[in-house]
Amino acid sequence: MVFAATLDGPSIPWVELIPILSLLAGTCFLLLVGSLVPTWPRRGYAWVTGISTTVAIVANAVQWNNLYYNKGDTFFADAIAIDRFSVLASITICLAVIFGALMMSAYLVRMNADGPELYALLLTSAIGALVMVAANELIVLFLGLEILSLSLYLLAASNRDREQSQESGLKYFILGGFSSAFFLYGVALIFGSTGSTKISEIGEVLSGNISIVNSDAMLLVGIGMLLVGLGFKVSAAPFHVWTPDVYEGAPTPVTAFMASAGKVAAFAALIRILSVGLEQRVDDWRPVVWALAILTVFTGSILAVVQTNVKRMLAYSSISHAGFILVGVEAAGHVGSDGVATSMNYLAIYTVLVMGSFAIVLALSGNTDGETNLSDFKGLAKRRPALALAFTVLLFAQAGVPLTAGFVSKFAVIKSSVEANSYVLAISAMVAAVIGAYLYLRIAVSMWLEEPESDSEISVDPAVVVVIVLSVAATLIVGFFPELLLHATRLTRFAPR
Repeated sequence: MVFAATLDGPSIPWVELIPILSLLAGTCFLLLVGSLVPTWPRRGYAWVTGISTTVAIVANAVQWNNLYYNKGDTFFADAIAIDRFSVLASITICLAVIFGALMMSAYLVRMNADGPELYALLLTSAIGALVMVAANELIVLFLGLEILSLSLYLLAASNRDREQSQESGLKYFILGGFSSAFFLYGVALIFGSTGSTKISEIGEVLSGNISIVNSDAMLLVGIGMLLVGLGFKVSAAPFHVWTPDVYEGAPTPVTAFMASAGKVAAFAALIRILSVGLEQRVDDWRPVVWALAILTVFTGSILAVVQTNVKRMLAYSSISHAGFILVGVEAAGHVGSDGVATSMNYLAIYTVLVMGSFAIVLALSGNTDGETNLSDFKGLAKRRPALALAFTVLLFAQAGVPLTAGFVSKFAVIKSSVEANSYVLAISAMVAAVIGAYLYLRIAVSMWLEEPESDSEISVDPAVVVVIVLSVAATLIVGFFPELLLHATRLTRFAPR
Protein backbone atom coordinates (compact mmCIF):
# COMPACT_ATOMS: atom_id res chain seq x y z
CA MET A 1 0.00 0.00 0.00
CA VAL A 2 1.26 3.45 -0.91
CA PHE A 3 0.54 6.20 1.53
CA ALA A 4 0.30 9.67 0.07
CA ALA A 5 0.73 12.61 2.36
CA THR A 6 0.85 16.32 1.85
CA LEU A 7 2.77 18.75 3.98
CA ASP A 8 1.34 22.24 4.13
CA GLY A 9 4.06 24.84 4.61
CA PRO A 10 3.58 28.36 5.89
CA SER A 11 1.90 30.83 3.58
CA ILE A 12 4.45 33.42 2.45
CA PRO A 13 3.03 36.84 1.52
CA TRP A 14 5.41 37.52 -1.37
CA VAL A 15 3.63 40.69 -2.48
CA GLU A 16 3.92 42.28 0.96
CA LEU A 17 7.62 41.38 1.04
CA ILE A 18 8.48 43.09 -2.26
CA PRO A 19 10.04 46.17 -0.58
CA ILE A 20 12.45 44.05 1.47
CA LEU A 21 13.10 41.61 -1.38
CA SER A 22 13.88 44.50 -3.73
CA LEU A 23 16.47 45.90 -1.33
CA LEU A 24 17.89 42.41 -0.77
CA ALA A 25 18.21 41.85 -4.53
CA GLY A 26 19.98 45.19 -4.89
CA THR A 27 22.39 44.24 -2.09
CA CYS A 28 23.28 40.89 -3.69
CA PHE A 29 23.70 42.49 -7.12
CA LEU A 30 26.04 45.15 -5.74
CA LEU A 31 28.22 42.60 -3.99
CA LEU A 32 28.41 40.36 -7.07
CA VAL A 33 29.16 43.19 -9.48
CA GLY A 34 31.67 44.72 -7.11
CA SER A 35 33.53 41.40 -6.92
CA LEU A 36 33.24 40.18 -10.52
CA VAL A 37 33.12 43.35 -12.64
CA PRO A 38 35.90 45.71 -11.50
CA THR A 39 35.30 48.01 -14.49
CA TRP A 40 31.70 48.72 -13.48
CA PRO A 41 31.04 52.51 -13.65
CA ARG A 42 31.42 54.23 -10.30
CA ARG A 43 28.05 55.97 -10.55
CA GLY A 44 26.46 52.67 -11.56
CA TYR A 45 26.44 51.47 -7.96
CA ALA A 46 24.35 54.47 -6.97
CA TRP A 47 21.95 53.75 -9.84
CA VAL A 48 21.48 50.15 -8.70
CA THR A 49 20.80 51.37 -5.16
CA GLY A 50 18.36 53.98 -6.41
CA ILE A 51 16.47 51.59 -8.70
CA SER A 52 16.04 48.87 -6.08
CA THR A 53 14.88 51.46 -3.56
CA THR A 54 12.48 53.03 -6.05
CA VAL A 55 10.91 49.60 -6.61
CA ALA A 56 10.47 49.35 -2.84
CA ILE A 57 8.80 52.77 -2.73
CA VAL A 58 6.40 51.87 -5.55
CA ALA A 59 5.53 48.59 -3.82
CA ASN A 60 4.89 50.48 -0.59
CA ALA A 61 2.71 52.99 -2.43
CA VAL A 62 0.63 50.14 -3.85
CA GLN A 63 0.31 48.64 -0.37
CA TRP A 64 -0.81 52.03 0.97
CA ASN A 65 -3.55 52.20 -1.64
CA ASN A 66 -4.63 48.61 -0.99
CA LEU A 67 -4.97 49.37 2.73
CA TYR A 68 -7.53 52.11 2.11
CA TYR A 69 -10.49 49.98 3.19
CA ASN A 70 -8.84 47.93 5.96
CA LYS A 71 -6.39 48.41 8.82
CA GLY A 72 -3.88 45.86 7.57
CA ASP A 73 -2.95 42.34 8.54
CA THR A 74 -0.24 40.31 10.24
CA PHE A 75 1.88 37.54 8.69
CA PHE A 76 4.41 34.90 9.69
CA ALA A 77 2.49 33.84 12.82
CA ASP A 78 1.69 37.50 13.63
CA ALA A 79 5.39 38.41 13.68
CA ILE A 80 5.12 41.01 10.89
CA ALA A 81 2.38 43.64 10.59
CA ILE A 82 1.67 45.30 7.26
CA ASP A 83 -0.43 48.38 7.94
CA ARG A 84 -0.42 52.03 6.95
CA PHE A 85 1.80 52.88 9.90
CA SER A 86 4.57 50.53 8.75
CA VAL A 87 4.09 51.47 5.08
CA LEU A 88 4.47 55.21 5.74
CA ALA A 89 7.59 54.60 7.85
CA SER A 90 9.00 52.34 5.12
CA ILE A 91 8.48 55.00 2.44
CA THR A 92 10.26 57.57 4.63
CA ILE A 93 13.20 55.21 5.16
CA CYS A 94 13.44 54.44 1.43
CA LEU A 95 13.52 58.16 0.61
CA ALA A 96 16.42 58.49 3.06
CA VAL A 97 18.19 55.64 1.24
CA ILE A 98 17.86 57.40 -2.14
CA PHE A 99 19.13 60.69 -0.72
CA GLY A 100 21.91 58.83 1.07
CA ALA A 101 22.95 57.02 -2.12
CA LEU A 102 23.13 60.32 -4.02
CA MET A 103 25.29 61.84 -1.32
CA MET A 104 27.41 58.68 -1.16
CA SER A 105 28.10 58.84 -4.90
CA ALA A 106 29.37 62.41 -4.58
CA TYR A 107 31.44 61.49 -1.54
CA LEU A 108 33.06 58.48 -3.25
CA VAL A 109 33.89 60.48 -6.39
CA ARG A 110 35.60 63.03 -4.19
CA MET A 111 37.48 60.26 -2.33
CA ASN A 112 38.35 58.54 -5.65
CA ALA A 113 36.81 55.25 -4.50
CA ASP A 114 34.21 52.86 -5.91
CA GLY A 115 32.64 51.61 -2.68
CA PRO A 116 30.10 48.99 -3.81
CA GLU A 117 30.26 47.57 -0.29
CA LEU A 118 29.12 50.92 1.13
CA TYR A 119 26.01 50.93 -1.03
CA ALA A 120 25.39 47.30 -0.05
CA LEU A 121 25.65 48.23 3.63
CA LEU A 122 23.29 51.14 3.01
CA LEU A 123 20.68 48.76 1.59
CA THR A 124 21.32 46.18 4.31
CA SER A 125 20.75 48.76 7.03
CA ALA A 126 17.53 49.79 5.25
CA ILE A 127 16.37 46.14 5.29
CA GLY A 128 16.89 46.09 9.06
CA ALA A 129 14.97 49.37 9.37
CA LEU A 130 12.04 48.02 7.31
CA VAL A 131 11.91 44.91 9.50
CA MET A 132 11.83 47.13 12.60
CA VAL A 133 8.91 49.30 11.47
CA ALA A 134 6.82 46.24 10.53
CA ALA A 135 7.78 44.03 13.48
CA ASN A 136 4.86 42.86 15.60
CA GLU A 137 7.13 40.58 17.62
CA LEU A 138 9.89 41.74 19.94
CA ILE A 139 12.41 39.10 18.85
CA VAL A 140 11.87 40.01 15.19
CA LEU A 141 12.21 43.66 16.17
CA PHE A 142 15.53 42.87 17.85
CA LEU A 143 16.78 41.09 14.71
CA GLY A 144 15.88 44.11 12.59
CA LEU A 145 17.55 46.39 15.12
CA GLU A 146 20.78 44.40 14.94
CA ILE A 147 20.77 44.27 11.12
CA LEU A 148 20.40 48.06 11.08
CA SER A 149 22.96 48.64 13.84
CA LEU A 150 25.70 46.34 12.56
CA SER A 151 25.51 47.94 9.11
CA LEU A 152 25.71 51.43 10.62
CA TYR A 153 28.73 50.47 12.76
CA LEU A 154 30.62 49.49 9.61
CA LEU A 155 29.46 52.53 7.66
CA ALA A 156 30.51 54.88 10.46
CA ALA A 157 34.04 53.44 10.41
CA SER A 158 34.26 53.11 6.62
CA ASN A 159 36.75 55.94 6.05
CA ARG A 160 40.00 54.18 6.86
CA ASP A 161 42.03 57.32 6.09
CA ARG A 162 40.47 59.23 8.99
CA GLU A 163 41.24 58.17 12.54
CA GLN A 164 38.13 60.01 13.71
CA SER A 165 35.96 57.79 11.53
CA GLN A 166 37.50 54.65 13.02
CA GLU A 167 37.01 56.04 16.50
CA SER A 168 33.35 56.91 15.85
CA GLY A 169 32.61 53.43 14.52
CA LEU A 170 34.24 51.77 17.54
CA LYS A 171 32.48 54.05 20.01
CA TYR A 172 29.12 53.49 18.32
CA PHE A 173 29.71 49.73 18.32
CA ILE A 174 30.59 49.51 22.02
CA LEU A 175 27.81 51.76 23.28
CA GLY A 176 25.35 50.26 20.79
CA GLY A 177 26.14 46.81 22.17
CA PHE A 178 25.19 47.98 25.65
CA SER A 179 21.91 49.45 24.41
CA SER A 180 21.07 46.21 22.59
CA ALA A 181 21.72 44.30 25.81
CA PHE A 182 19.30 46.58 27.69
CA PHE A 183 16.68 46.08 24.99
CA LEU A 184 17.06 42.29 24.96
CA TYR A 185 16.92 42.11 28.74
CA GLY A 186 13.73 44.17 28.64
CA VAL A 187 12.25 41.73 26.12
CA ALA A 188 13.10 38.83 28.45
CA LEU A 189 11.44 40.52 31.43
CA ILE A 190 8.30 41.39 29.46
CA PHE A 191 8.11 37.81 28.23
CA GLY A 192 8.47 36.58 31.80
CA SER A 193 5.67 38.88 32.90
CA THR A 194 3.18 38.42 30.06
CA GLY A 195 4.17 35.07 28.56
CA SER A 196 4.46 36.52 25.06
CA THR A 197 6.83 38.50 22.86
CA LYS A 198 4.16 39.39 20.29
CA ILE A 199 3.38 43.08 20.64
CA SER A 200 -0.33 42.73 19.89
CA GLU A 201 -0.64 39.70 22.19
CA ILE A 202 1.08 41.59 25.00
CA GLY A 203 -1.64 44.21 24.60
CA GLU A 204 -4.28 41.48 24.84
CA VAL A 205 -2.72 40.10 28.03
CA LEU A 206 -2.53 43.51 29.70
CA SER A 207 -6.10 44.35 28.71
CA GLY A 208 -7.30 41.20 30.47
CA ASN A 209 -8.53 39.40 27.35
CA ILE A 210 -5.93 36.68 27.94
CA SER A 211 -5.61 35.40 31.48
CA ILE A 212 -2.09 34.82 32.72
CA VAL A 213 -0.24 35.17 36.00
CA ASN A 214 2.20 38.05 35.65
CA SER A 215 4.60 40.06 37.77
CA ASP A 216 3.89 43.78 37.75
CA ALA A 217 7.36 44.71 38.98
CA MET A 218 8.98 42.56 36.30
CA LEU A 219 6.84 44.21 33.65
CA LEU A 220 7.73 47.74 34.79
CA VAL A 221 11.46 46.97 34.79
CA GLY A 222 11.09 45.41 31.33
CA ILE A 223 9.36 48.55 30.00
CA GLY A 224 12.17 50.64 31.46
CA MET A 225 14.80 48.48 29.77
CA LEU A 226 13.05 48.80 26.40
CA LEU A 227 12.93 52.58 26.78
CA VAL A 228 16.66 52.65 27.54
CA GLY A 229 17.50 50.49 24.51
CA LEU A 230 15.38 52.44 22.05
CA GLY A 231 16.17 55.75 23.75
CA PHE A 232 19.80 55.19 22.78
CA LYS A 233 18.87 54.61 19.14
CA VAL A 234 16.78 57.79 18.92
CA SER A 235 19.41 59.87 20.79
CA ALA A 236 17.10 60.74 23.67
CA ALA A 237 18.82 62.36 26.65
CA PRO A 238 20.47 61.10 28.81
CA PHE A 239 21.31 58.32 26.31
CA HIS A 240 22.58 60.79 23.70
CA VAL A 241 26.27 61.12 24.62
CA TRP A 242 27.46 59.05 21.64
CA THR A 243 25.66 61.15 19.06
CA PRO A 244 27.93 64.22 18.59
CA ASP A 245 31.17 62.21 18.39
CA VAL A 246 29.76 59.58 16.02
CA TYR A 247 28.01 62.13 13.77
CA GLU A 248 31.18 64.22 13.57
CA GLY A 249 33.52 61.30 12.85
CA ALA A 250 31.41 59.31 10.40
CA PRO A 251 31.42 60.17 6.67
CA THR A 252 28.84 62.88 6.06
CA PRO A 253 26.47 60.71 3.91
CA VAL A 254 26.52 58.07 6.65
CA THR A 255 25.78 60.69 9.30
CA ALA A 256 22.82 61.95 7.28
CA PHE A 257 21.41 58.45 6.80
CA MET A 258 22.02 57.51 10.43
CA ALA A 259 20.31 60.68 11.66
CA SER A 260 17.24 60.11 9.48
CA ALA A 261 16.51 56.45 8.68
CA GLY A 262 17.89 55.22 12.00
CA LYS A 263 15.63 57.56 13.94
CA VAL A 264 12.56 56.74 11.84
CA ALA A 265 13.01 52.99 12.43
CA ALA A 266 13.63 53.32 16.17
CA PHE A 267 10.77 55.76 16.74
CA ALA A 268 8.36 53.65 14.67
CA ALA A 269 9.24 50.60 16.77
CA LEU A 270 8.85 52.60 19.99
CA ILE A 271 5.47 53.99 18.95
CA ARG A 272 4.13 50.54 18.02
CA ILE A 273 5.29 49.03 21.31
CA LEU A 274 3.79 51.81 23.43
CA SER A 275 0.56 52.31 21.45
CA VAL A 276 -0.25 48.65 20.73
CA GLY A 277 1.54 46.47 23.26
CA LEU A 278 1.58 48.76 26.29
CA GLU A 279 -1.57 50.77 25.68
CA GLN A 280 -3.08 49.49 28.93
CA ARG A 281 -0.03 50.66 30.90
CA VAL A 282 -0.05 54.21 29.60
CA ASP A 283 -0.04 55.59 33.15
CA ASP A 284 3.30 53.84 33.71
CA TRP A 285 5.22 54.83 30.56
CA ARG A 286 3.71 58.23 29.79
CA PRO A 287 5.40 60.08 32.73
CA VAL A 288 8.75 58.58 31.73
CA VAL A 289 8.36 59.71 28.12
CA TRP A 290 7.24 63.13 29.40
CA ALA A 291 10.48 63.50 31.38
CA LEU A 292 12.62 62.20 28.50
CA ALA A 293 10.99 64.69 26.10
CA ILE A 294 11.70 67.71 28.31
CA LEU A 295 15.27 66.62 29.05
CA THR A 296 15.96 65.89 25.37
CA VAL A 297 14.61 69.12 23.86
CA PHE A 298 16.56 71.28 26.32
CA THR A 299 19.76 69.22 26.17
CA GLY A 300 19.85 69.33 22.38
CA SER A 301 18.88 72.99 22.04
CA ILE A 302 21.21 74.36 24.72
CA LEU A 303 24.31 72.33 23.84
CA ALA A 304 23.90 73.02 20.11
CA VAL A 305 24.28 76.75 20.70
CA VAL A 306 27.83 76.47 22.09
CA GLN A 307 29.26 74.33 19.26
CA THR A 308 31.61 75.59 16.54
CA ASN A 309 31.74 72.42 14.43
CA VAL A 310 28.70 72.37 12.16
CA LYS A 311 28.32 68.58 12.19
CA ARG A 312 28.28 68.65 15.99
CA MET A 313 25.74 71.49 15.83
CA LEU A 314 23.48 69.39 13.65
CA ALA A 315 24.06 66.39 15.92
CA TYR A 316 22.76 68.29 18.95
CA SER A 317 20.02 69.71 16.76
CA SER A 318 18.97 66.14 15.91
CA ILE A 319 18.82 65.40 19.66
CA SER A 320 16.49 68.37 20.08
CA HIS A 321 14.34 67.11 17.19
CA ALA A 322 14.14 63.72 18.92
CA GLY A 323 12.75 65.54 21.93
CA PHE A 324 10.02 67.14 19.81
CA ILE A 325 9.09 63.73 18.41
CA LEU A 326 8.91 62.42 21.98
CA VAL A 327 6.42 65.22 22.67
CA GLY A 328 4.15 63.64 20.07
CA VAL A 329 4.80 60.14 21.42
CA GLU A 330 3.83 61.30 24.91
CA ALA A 331 0.63 62.83 23.55
CA ALA A 332 -0.20 59.52 21.86
CA GLY A 333 -0.90 58.10 25.32
CA HIS A 334 -3.93 60.39 25.70
CA VAL A 335 -7.25 59.08 24.45
CA GLY A 336 -8.39 60.96 21.35
CA SER A 337 -5.00 62.53 20.68
CA ASP A 338 -3.40 62.41 17.24
CA GLY A 339 0.07 62.01 18.75
CA VAL A 340 0.94 59.07 16.51
CA ALA A 341 0.03 61.02 13.36
CA THR A 342 1.95 64.15 14.41
CA SER A 343 5.00 62.08 15.36
CA MET A 344 5.04 60.39 11.95
CA ASN A 345 4.52 63.77 10.29
CA TYR A 346 7.53 65.15 12.20
CA LEU A 347 9.69 62.15 11.27
CA ALA A 348 8.92 62.50 7.56
CA ILE A 349 9.67 66.24 7.54
CA TYR A 350 12.75 65.83 9.73
CA THR A 351 14.15 63.25 7.29
CA VAL A 352 13.99 65.74 4.43
CA LEU A 353 15.46 68.59 6.48
CA VAL A 354 18.39 66.61 7.87
CA MET A 355 19.26 65.13 4.48
CA GLY A 356 19.28 68.52 2.81
CA SER A 357 21.30 70.10 5.62
CA PHE A 358 23.99 67.44 5.59
CA ALA A 359 24.13 67.59 1.79
CA ILE A 360 25.17 71.24 2.08
CA VAL A 361 27.71 70.33 4.76
CA LEU A 362 29.10 67.71 2.36
CA ALA A 363 29.39 70.33 -0.38
CA LEU A 364 31.52 72.53 1.89
CA SER A 365 33.55 69.83 3.63
CA GLY A 366 36.41 69.71 1.12
CA ASN A 367 38.18 66.76 -0.44
CA THR A 368 38.80 64.94 2.84
CA ASP A 369 35.32 65.21 4.39
CA GLY A 370 37.07 66.52 7.48
CA GLU A 371 35.97 69.13 9.97
CA THR A 372 33.41 71.68 8.82
CA ASN A 373 33.43 74.64 11.17
CA LEU A 374 31.16 77.63 11.41
CA SER A 375 33.94 79.76 9.94
CA ASP A 376 33.64 77.79 6.68
CA PHE A 377 30.15 79.24 6.23
CA LYS A 378 31.21 82.86 6.63
CA GLY A 379 30.26 84.89 3.56
CA LEU A 380 28.81 81.87 1.78
CA ALA A 381 26.18 84.16 0.25
CA LYS A 382 28.94 85.97 -1.64
CA ARG A 383 30.70 82.79 -2.78
CA ARG A 384 27.68 80.59 -3.61
CA PRO A 385 24.43 82.57 -3.06
CA ALA A 386 22.18 79.71 -4.21
CA LEU A 387 23.78 77.36 -1.69
CA ALA A 388 23.42 79.95 1.09
CA LEU A 389 19.77 80.52 0.19
CA ALA A 390 19.01 76.79 0.23
CA PHE A 391 20.70 76.31 3.61
CA THR A 392 18.85 79.33 5.00
CA VAL A 393 15.51 77.81 4.00
CA LEU A 394 16.42 74.49 5.65
CA LEU A 395 17.73 76.20 8.79
CA PHE A 396 14.62 78.36 9.10
CA ALA A 397 12.50 75.24 8.67
CA GLN A 398 14.36 73.53 11.51
CA ALA A 399 13.83 76.63 13.62
CA GLY A 400 10.08 76.40 12.96
CA VAL A 401 9.63 79.58 10.91
CA PRO A 402 6.09 79.81 9.41
CA LEU A 403 5.47 78.77 5.81
CA THR A 404 8.07 76.01 6.10
CA ALA A 405 7.61 72.30 6.74
CA GLY A 406 9.44 72.64 10.07
CA PHE A 407 6.78 75.00 11.38
CA VAL A 408 4.08 72.52 10.39
CA SER A 409 5.78 69.66 12.23
CA LYS A 410 6.55 71.63 15.40
CA PHE A 411 3.09 73.20 15.55
CA ALA A 412 1.43 69.80 15.09
CA VAL A 413 3.28 68.03 17.93
CA ILE A 414 2.85 70.97 20.32
CA LYS A 415 -0.86 71.18 19.44
CA SER A 416 -1.27 67.45 20.12
CA SER A 417 0.50 67.92 23.46
CA VAL A 418 -1.91 70.71 24.44
CA GLU A 419 -4.87 68.54 23.42
CA ALA A 420 -3.43 65.79 25.65
CA ASN A 421 -3.40 68.26 28.58
CA SER A 422 0.41 68.19 28.80
CA TYR A 423 0.67 71.96 29.12
CA VAL A 424 4.05 72.03 30.86
CA LEU A 425 5.54 69.83 28.15
CA ALA A 426 4.05 72.01 25.39
CA ILE A 427 5.44 75.19 26.97
CA SER A 428 8.84 73.53 27.45
CA ALA A 429 8.90 72.56 23.78
CA MET A 430 8.13 76.13 22.73
CA VAL A 431 10.88 77.54 24.96
CA ALA A 432 13.36 74.98 23.59
CA ALA A 433 12.35 75.94 20.05
CA VAL A 434 13.19 79.58 20.80
CA ILE A 435 16.58 78.58 22.22
CA GLY A 436 17.29 76.38 19.20
CA ALA A 437 16.33 79.19 16.82
CA TYR A 438 19.43 81.09 17.97
CA LEU A 439 21.62 78.30 16.58
CA TYR A 440 20.02 78.41 13.14
CA LEU A 441 20.05 82.23 13.01
CA ARG A 442 23.70 82.17 14.05
CA ILE A 443 24.61 80.14 10.98
CA ALA A 444 22.39 82.26 8.72
CA VAL A 445 23.98 85.50 9.98
CA SER A 446 27.43 84.03 9.37
CA MET A 447 26.51 83.19 5.77
CA TRP A 448 24.87 86.49 4.86
CA LEU A 449 26.46 89.23 6.97
CA GLU A 450 30.07 88.18 7.50
CA GLU A 451 32.98 88.31 5.12
CA PRO A 452 34.31 85.03 3.69
CA GLU A 453 37.63 83.78 5.06
CA SER A 454 38.46 82.08 1.77
CA ASP A 455 37.74 82.86 -1.85
CA SER A 456 38.39 79.33 -3.09
CA GLU A 457 35.84 77.88 -5.49
CA ILE A 458 33.12 75.64 -4.05
CA SER A 459 32.43 72.72 -6.36
CA VAL A 460 29.08 71.04 -5.79
CA ASP A 461 28.49 67.59 -7.23
CA PRO A 462 25.29 67.26 -9.34
CA ALA A 463 24.07 64.43 -7.09
CA VAL A 464 24.32 66.72 -4.07
CA VAL A 465 22.47 69.44 -5.99
CA VAL A 466 19.59 67.01 -6.55
CA VAL A 467 19.35 66.28 -2.81
CA ILE A 468 19.43 69.98 -1.92
CA VAL A 469 16.84 71.00 -4.53
CA LEU A 470 14.42 68.21 -3.60
CA SER A 471 14.80 68.95 0.11
CA VAL A 472 14.17 72.68 -0.29
CA ALA A 473 11.25 72.08 -2.66
CA ALA A 474 9.62 69.58 -0.24
CA THR A 475 10.19 71.97 2.67
CA LEU A 476 8.41 74.84 0.93
CA ILE A 477 5.61 72.74 -0.59
CA VAL A 478 4.67 71.19 2.75
CA GLY A 479 5.04 74.60 4.39
CA PHE A 480 2.55 76.21 2.01
CA PHE A 481 0.26 73.16 1.78
CA PRO A 482 0.55 71.44 5.19
CA GLU A 483 -2.51 69.25 4.76
CA LEU A 484 -0.77 67.26 2.01
CA LEU A 485 1.31 65.37 4.56
CA LEU A 486 -0.87 65.83 7.64
CA HIS A 487 -3.77 64.12 5.90
CA ALA A 488 -1.60 61.14 4.98
CA THR A 489 -0.24 60.75 8.50
CA ARG A 490 -3.74 60.93 9.98
CA LEU A 491 -4.62 57.90 7.86
CA THR A 492 -1.94 55.80 9.56
CA ARG A 493 -3.36 52.98 11.64
CA PHE A 494 -2.15 49.77 13.18
CA ALA A 495 -3.09 46.27 12.04
CA PRO A 496 -5.86 44.79 14.21
CA ARG A 497 -4.88 42.49 17.03
